[in-house]
Amino acid sequence: MNSGACNELVDIRDISVDKNLSKEERIAEYVRQIKDPYNFKCGNFTVRARFADNGVTLEDCLQRLLTE
Repeated sequence: MNSGACNELVDIRDISVDKNLSKEERIAEYVRQIKDPYNFKCGNFTVRARFADNGVTLEDCLQRLLTE
């Protein structure tokens, strides 16, 4: 990933989702803010999420994250 693309990534620390929203609305709001849930920043680190074909889906991970 080139430095220009890295600068366009959203820092996950800046994401804020209203916990009063429904589960579906929280997921939609998270995705809207992060823009690309597979590629984002966390401080100085670039995160590139990848999943195994037989592993947990991104949707399952997001639901677990947003319902805790």
